[in-house]
Amino acid sequence: MNERHEDHPATLCAMTPPGEVKPRKKRRIFLWVFLAIQALFIIWTITGVASHPSGPSVATQTAQVCANGGWQGLFKSHADCMKHYAVGLSDASNTGKGLAVALIVVIWVVVDFLLGVTYGVYRLARR
Repeated sequence: MNERHEDHPATLCAMTPPGEVKPRKKRRIFLWVFLAIQALFIIWTITGVASHPSGPSVATQTAQVCANGGWQGLFKSHADCMKHYAVGLSDASNTGKGLAVALIVVIWVVVDFLLGVTYGVYRLARR
């Protein structure tokens, strides 16, 4: 066995003077938990923005609403209904996505604030 005498763990502990304690390496667990939470929020935001609504498409919904005189009273003609109703549905979808992203960001800020307060209390308690 080509193991050197100085590299053996028992020898390293024996070589340390009795009154001196070796400093432990900081693990930085909080940092990795914090970064994991940030990654989760980023993924949540990206998937929320990139998602497509389930159900019938905008074209199908527009055709159903504007068919059989459903356009009368609101629009000048069937073509006008098809044009403007589709834009309204698209705008409503984008508004919903914007509100969802805003809610995610608010939750993100609250969680980060609570993590910061928790870390501050933890650091103060260790002093």
